[in-house]
Amino acid sequence: MNGFTPLVEYRAVQKRYASSTQSAVEGLDLVIGQGEFLSLLGPSGSGKTTALMMLAGFEAPTSGDVYLKGRSLAGVPPHKRNIGIVFQNYALFPHMTVAQNLAFPLRVRGMKGTAVTRKIEDALTLVQLEGLADRRPGTLSGGQRQRVALARALIFDPEIVLMDEPLGALDRQLRERLQEEIKRIQRALNLTVVYVTHDQNEALTLSDRIAVFAEGRVQQLGTPRDIYERPANAFVAGFVGDNNRLRGRAGKTGTGICEIALANGHTISATPVGCLFAGQDVSVTVRPEHIEISAARAADAMLSGTVEDIVYYGDHARIRARVASGDMMTIRAPLDAAIKRSDTVLLRWSAERCFAFPETLPADQSRCRGAPIQG
Repeated sequence: MNGFTPLVEYRAVQKRYASSTQSAVEGLDLVIGQGEFLSLLGPSGSGKTTALMMLAGFEAPTSGDVYLKGRSLAGVPPHKRNIGIVFQNYALFPHMTVAQNLAFPLRVRGMKGTAVTRKIEDALTLVQLEGLADRRPGTLSGGQRQRVALARALIFDPEIVLMDEPLGALDRQLRERLQEEIKRIQRALNLTVVYVTHDQNEALTLSDRIAVFAEGRVQQLGTPRDIYERPANAFVAGFVGDNNRLRGRAGKTGTGICEIALANGHTISATPVGCLFAGQDVSVTVRPEHIEISAARAADAMLSGTVEDIVYYGDHARIRARVASGDMMTIRAPLDAAIKRSDTVLLRWSAERCFAFPETLPADQSRCRGAPIQG
């Protein structure tokens, strides 16, 4: 994505249903750029699909507004928003051929004759389904049907394409192939895509940016690398990628690195994130690939543990070791690591790769204006 030209903007958007005491979406301020691939990532019920449906026009905000090219979408029906949509269940007309399915959004918009035929041919070529125009959806594979659904969403040259878990019903190999196809098409057309998924790997693979949702709010917005390597809070750290989690209590620091006292009295070092104070309960996370298994009696080892399991993953092994605090730690190790079950191992990692997050925010938020850790 070269440069950033705003296309869509959510301004203070809230969505609350009468049947619930909590907002499905709360305080959403989000700008989506022209030509951007933005994934809305989060668990079920986090608000990501509701946010998408408000842009599509199938839901209306309780308060706030959504804008497309600076124009409010309030009161604009879905079919007049010039937005393409791809659903997980394809939503194809089973009694129509592939060509008739593709022609439908064109004829609704008043297009006729040879212009429709050319559009259908171009769309089928784009999604690599030449020769299938006369087939009906029921005779196609799941992957082919999803390609037809994508072609139908693109055929009328929409301003933006929305995708709601479009690959969720497909097997892993097919899903990965279609991820590549979607990204190829998006780049070729400089297409703006908003993609809803609960699959973190899918979001990391496809996106220019990711908005991580939980409890109706965006917990973090950033590039895949930002989200993975610099999580903004404990939820993001735990939801995106594998992470080891330890609990402890924060100590003082003046250097940007804090000492964390674990339950067993052992002390480790970590990078503080958010509003931390000495004596505060914290969650500490470190990813399996950032942990090294140190040589015996290494002076800089963080923790010792006992190997309980070794799992083969094809290109690496996952070693699971229980440390003195009782926590289980997972370490990504090379296949030739000379380690076996019941071995005692010493674990170490860089404090810059290990993050400490507050378990809860302090009641006095004004204290957060100071240094990350205060005595």
